[in-house]
Amino acid sequence: MKGEPLSSVQQHADGQSIVGTSVITLDDLTVTQIEELLHKAQYIDSHRKEVAHTCDGRVLATLFYEPSTRTRLSFETAMLRLGGKVIGFAGSQLSSATKGESISDTLKTVSNYVDVVAIRHPKEGAALVAADASSVPVINAGDGGHMHPTQTLADLATLQSRFGRVNGLTIGLCGDLTFGRTVHSLIETLCRFGNVRFVLISPKELRTPQYVLNRINATPTCSYEEVTDLSTVIGDLDALYMTRVQKERFFNEDDYLRLRDTYILDEGKLAKAKPTMAVLHPLPRVNEIATEVDVDPRAAYFEQVKNGMLMRMALESSVLGDELPGYEQYANQEVEA
Repeated sequence: MKGEPLSSVQQHADGQSIVGTSVITLDDLTVTQIEELLHKAQYIDSHRKEVAHTCDGRVLATLFYEPSTRTRLSFETAMLRLGGKVIGFAGSQLSSATKGESISDTLKTVSNYVDVVAIRHPKEGAALVAADASSVPVINAGDGGHMHPTQTLADLATLQSRFGRVNGLTIGLCGDLTFGRTVHSLIETLCRFGNVRFVLISPKELRTPQYVLNRINATPTCSYEEVTDLSTVIGDLDALYMTRVQKERFFNEDDYLRLRDTYILDEGKLAKAKPTMAVLHPLPRVNEIATEVDVDPRAAYFEQVKNGMLMRMALESSVLGDELPGYEQYANQEVEA
């Protein structure tokens, strides 16, 4: 069987290869490795035909213990577009978990069938348990409110495609900044790249947790400000990351309705923004972005969906050690240029 036994912290001798590595959080990858994945995703996007057989003979297992649309289909489409195949389940009721089987035993079994696993689970830490039990690479597709590393990779790829970089930007994050795992992961990862100004836009009930603010404060080249009014700051932003204000977090429905309406992005608010500003959203949305925004060239959230697939193609092939045909020559030309 191709591949190697691994742990989520394993790195190869050259310090850059991620062959055989499980990715539970983006802290499992160096900044250089993330940059390489971004570069590979760009290559894949413009060389779909060339990479179509990169993972011939490989099998991906998608073990989704809770419902998912975009993430599961994105992982599966990524492997299919690379020439591999997919097995798995969508919902714990379709697995032996209903008989009491542990995650560990499931992974010890499934890793005998496949070359790589993508797992989503409602319990925080489940992906790490899976990686420790598996004999093949495990990619975290979301574990509770903890981490969702491939969503952050999609976010980074979208910033890269819009601006040619992921730093040197003023980025607004709006809505539920207390419970949003995508927001926390994106902020922490961008701090690793450095030179980002964060504008944190939320009601006082849903402010950014202190540990995330501490991460920004610990990065000398990054800064933040906290505000409650989107309209007053939207003109300063290079990118706006929208999230849903969650009704279940409020005790008073009147407060929820007032605050929810405050954070509806429409063309009226967009009129105050830069013509080059990018609007991101992890999806699914409810009403926080008006559908009229979808046709605005600044709307980048469906582009994020495509970028998520491309980044998962880059990640799956990389942890498997399957080289993208033509990529090495392409990368060398880019370096020389």
